[in-house]
Amino acid sequence: MAFHHVRFPLDIALGARGGPERRTDVVTLAGGGEQRNGRWAQSRRRYNAGYGVKSRADMQAVLAFFEERRGRLHGFLWRDGIDHSSGGKVPAKTDQAIGTGDGTRTEFQLTKTYGAAFDPYVRVIVKPMAGSVRVAVDGVEVMSGWSVDVTTGGIAFASAPADGAAVTAGFLFDVPVRFDTDRLDIEWSNFDAAEAPSIPLVEILP
Repeated sequence: MAFHHVRFPLDIALGARGGPERRTDVVTLAGGGEQRNGRWAQSRRRYNAGYGVKSRADMQAVLAFFEERRGRLHGFLWRDGIDHSSGGKVPAKTDQAIGTGDGTRTEFQLTKTYGAAFDPYVRVIVKPMAGSVRVAVDGVEVMSGWSVDVTTGGIAFASAPADGAAVTAGFLFDVPVRFDTDRLDIEWSNFDAAEAPSIPLVEILP
């Protein structure tokens, strides 16, 4: 298996459905109460790209993409229409806190935090969009002296940020996914249209 750094056709992805999934065990006790246990430390996103197929041309594009990925074998990039930014539509340099300098540490991982007061969830971002990443140290944007690995989401500084310095970042990102089926069930509804009732995709977790 491999990961192909190519994005699923964006115009089709924007018509798709999906979002995060979690796995929780719920046990009902004899007295009517319940106990709950979260089995997954991370959420996992699932999508159905079938809703985005509007024409024969769309289906032909999906078919070619599916065949090149060999079904479930190879991963690829997916643009989540709702959640693909560190903050607003245009990333800001202080959108996300990604670490604190100690004077020797030079490597930091891009993350996105959901929630704040109760139990924030920190999501590791591994597929930032090239050219979209902005980095700041103590609120001052750093224009050079660092690099980002778009295959892992790692930030590497040439010189370590000072002890106690807040390191923040803003970015756009894709979701690493794979097809969750080895079969496409295509319906030819008329001469110039095709429907694929289900094209399931599942996130590849780091």
